[in-house]
Amino acid sequence: MQAPVPPKTRLDFLSSKPPPNYVAGLGRGATGFTTRSDIGPARAAPDLPDRSASAIGAPAGPSGVGRGRGKGPGEEDEEEENEEKGYDENQKFDEFEGNDAGLFASAEYDDEDKEADAVWEAIDKRMDSRRKDRREARLKEEIEKYRASNPKITEQFAELKRKLYTLSADEWDSIPEIGDYSLRNKKKRFESFVPVPDTLLEKARQEKEHVSALDPKSRAVGGTETPWAQTPVTDLTAVGEGRGTVLSLKLDRLSDSVSGLTVVDPKGYLTDLKSMKITSDAEVSDINKARLLLKSVTQTNPKHPHGWIAAARLEEVAGKIPAAQQMIKKGCEECPKSEDVWLEACRLASHVDAKAVIARGVKAIPNSVKLWMQAAKLEQDDANKSRVLRKGLENIPDSVRLWKAVVELANEEDARLLLQRAVECCPLHVELWLALARLETYENAKKVLNKAREKLSKEPSIWITAAKLEEANGNTAMVGKIIERGIRALQREGLEIDREVWMKEAEAAERAGSIATCQAIIHNTIEVGVEEEDRKRTWVADAEECKKRGSIETGRAIYSHALTVFLTKKSIWLKAAQLEKSHGTRESLDALLRKAVTYIPHAEVLWLMGAKEKWLAGDVPAARAILQEAYAAIPNSEEIWLAAFKLEFENHEPERARMLLAKARERGGTERVWMKSAIVERELGNTSEERRLLDEGLKLFPSFFKLWLMLGQLEERLGNLEQAKETYELGLKHCPNSIPLWLSLANLEEKVNGLSKARAVLTMARKKKPQNPELWLAAVRAESRHGHKKEADILMAKALQECPTSGILWAASIEMVPRPQRKTKSMDAFKRCSDNPHVLAAVGKLFWHDRKVDKARSWFNRAVTLAPDIGDFWVLYYKFELQHGTEDMQRDVLSRCIAAEPKHGEKWQSISKAVENSHLPTESILKKVVVAVGKEEHLADNGKN
Repeated sequence: MQAPVPPKTRLDFLSSKPPPNYVAGLGRGATGFTTRSDIGPARAAPDLPDRSASAIGAPAGPSGVGRGRGKGPGEEDEEEENEEKGYDENQKFDEFEGNDAGLFASAEYDDEDKEADAVWEAIDKRMDSRRKDRREARLKEEIEKYRASNPKITEQFAELKRKLYTLSADEWDSIPEIGDYSLRNKKKRFESFVPVPDTLLEKARQEKEHVSALDPKSRAVGGTETPWAQTPVTDLTAVGEGRGTVLSLKLDRLSDSVSGLTVVDPKGYLTDLKSMKITSDAEVSDINKARLLLKSVTQTNPKHPHGWIAAARLEEVAGKIPAAQQMIKKGCEECPKSEDVWLEACRLASHVDAKAVIARGVKAIPNSVKLWMQAAKLEQDDANKSRVLRKGLENIPDSVRLWKAVVELANEEDARLLLQRAVECCPLHVELWLALARLETYENAKKVLNKAREKLSKEPSIWITAAKLEEANGNTAMVGKIIERGIRALQREGLEIDREVWMKEAEAAERAGSIATCQAIIHNTIEVGVEEEDRKRTWVADAEECKKRGSIETGRAIYSHALTVFLTKKSIWLKAAQLEKSHGTRESLDALLRKAVTYIPHAEVLWLMGAKEKWLAGDVPAARAILQEAYAAIPNSEEIWLAAFKLEFENHEPERARMLLAKARERGGTERVWMKSAIVERELGNTSEERRLLDEGLKLFPSFFKLWLMLGQLEERLGNLEQAKETYELGLKHCPNSIPLWLSLANLEEKVNGLSKARAVLTMARKKKPQNPELWLAAVRAESRHGHKKEADILMAKALQECPTSGILWAASIEMVPRPQRKTKSMDAFKRCSDNPHVLAAVGKLFWHDRKVDKARSWFNRAVTLAPDIGDFWVLYYKFELQHGTEDMQRDVLSRCIAAEPKHGEKWQSISKAVENSHLPTESILKKVVVAVGKEEHLADNGKN
């Protein structure tokens, strides 16, 4: 027997102490980890009541503490220590109440405690609500600030993603695929290099070898075919040469064998080559899929016409017209009652076969209007078209479309006969009745319209046509009666009268030349559906809209009806007068104004308008008569006094004007009367009388700055500069806010005492009126006149800070900067005040100097449109057109300026208010100012040079 092997001695390492820093499993990578069970629950366990038997049954005694065990000596010492401290260190600590949380844990929770808790809770809610809005606002602000500083990726690209809707489908398709550029998918490929075998080199040499003879097999068929067993050529040079050889052989075969001249059109041949459809592999695949799908549709449901149409169109797209024709032919056989299939077959068929196809179609569906119309369209001459359409009408006599088509092809007599038959077959179509009435005579037309009214009792166009018929035959008295009777009849039939629709009918009647019909429609329908308190506003708005659309007679009719209701409304009379002035005659305007002053004799503006129109027409006595009537109606009207003075003054009757103003002053005229009186004396050269009138006027009206200004200018003209200065200073004491007085005093000081005094005056003026652009501009120009460019630039910068939206300052700033900086300056000006006419004119001048004619013209036009009363813009516009425009453009600007009658503008007033130019018309003043501006620019250019 084999001796037993003694067991190996095992080391008792489990019970031995591990070496320092030993971690079990660290050597093989199995490090330890901690689980929830190792560290216990996340929350402390609640204090559960003691459910032990001793706690329930046994009384609490010294031996019954705890769960049936007695206290040890250590516990008794600890309890005594806690009693000395007054609290237990081991009790649960509350974050809000501290160590006192368990003070009243054993106390009873009664209603008073509950009420106290409710009160404190209400107080807490109240305090929280008081700070809630502030806290939420602060929180919202912090969130917004955080999101602004740390935006999400989606927010950063939100603006770009919004713009993606502008991309077209082609642009979407052209976006390249990003692909996968990650390194983990890029495996290093093993590259090996081996020597090229001799067989491959020999093959390449044979492919590049040029052969001068064709293969015997291909020569048998003319050299245009390649044997199938031959090795395919992969060399691109050989492919190109082979194509050229094939093309030359084809052209040789097509040439004339007798004369040797080719019968092939080279251009046409190239066009045929270009028209060949080259289909990619992807398109072929898509077409094959669609073909299979549509084949399934036509086989499963052969009576569905749209499947056959789609299959035929697919073949057409693929370039297989015969296959498409065969497909649609099968569709016609399967769906003979579908007009869409027959129309598609007609479209795909050649011009020769189309007639036969459509003939089979109308035979299969004789009641199809579309097929008969297509059959008529295939015919070339009108006679055959008419024959086809009449054949169609035999099958479909109630087709309005066929009747209209056949009537359009017929002459007037045949059309009348056809329409007579048409209204019998289609009695409910008003177009046929109206067309027949237009072709009939007056008596027959009335009969036709009466029959139409019987058939179509709710059709308003029949009544309107009847009114037009009466107007065309001179019976204007019947027009209003017909429209009125028609509206009553339509209302009896239960038709609602739509005011807007009837107004459009009135405008259509006006365009057709039926003015009486238009007026009758407006008179009978303008009040429909309008509340009584809204009538005036609504009617005026309707008239203005008609005026904008060019329907002048309709607007005139609206005003005419409104004036019968509102006889004493001055605003409506003025609107009507403006309409007559713009689009009427002088006679109609005069009649309207005469009628207006009859009903409103105290309306000054109507009297003045009538007198002015007479004056403009050259009838001065009639204008005087109107003003006399106006004075009789309104005896104390200063406006009428001044209008009479202006009439006499402008017509070179100074004595009459002086007498009128004297009467006005006697009757207690205002400051304007005194000013006009001084103007008359100034023109007549009576200096002493002018001074007397100004002194008397200033005693009565010391706060009227124009009288001080005129007195100062009088002293300047006489050379009394000191008296002029005193006058201006005295005027500024009474009128400290008058800008013209400050400017006049500054100019006078500059002339007499130099720039320093003028600078002081302008500084004082700016303190009185701190944000006035005219004072700043005067200071800048004063510095520029004396060559102080740096000081002028500094003042301009301060001015633009004080008045950042002033157009005149920005315009002057654009002209002051060097030419390369003007574009940038003009952009800044346009951002600050884009609709200011001064800025628009300055930008127009920039374009003018850059020879951008069209842009300059548009900017000048915008300037004069926004401010037609400023003559300086008209001067620039007219000067520009004189240089770059045609005669028609020059005349247009001149006529627009005369119509606008500008009164303001720095350069304009310097010419128009001169004594020698007081009676000049607008055209002459415009041309004088243009000349003056040209001289100024010439002097400025010479000064620079």
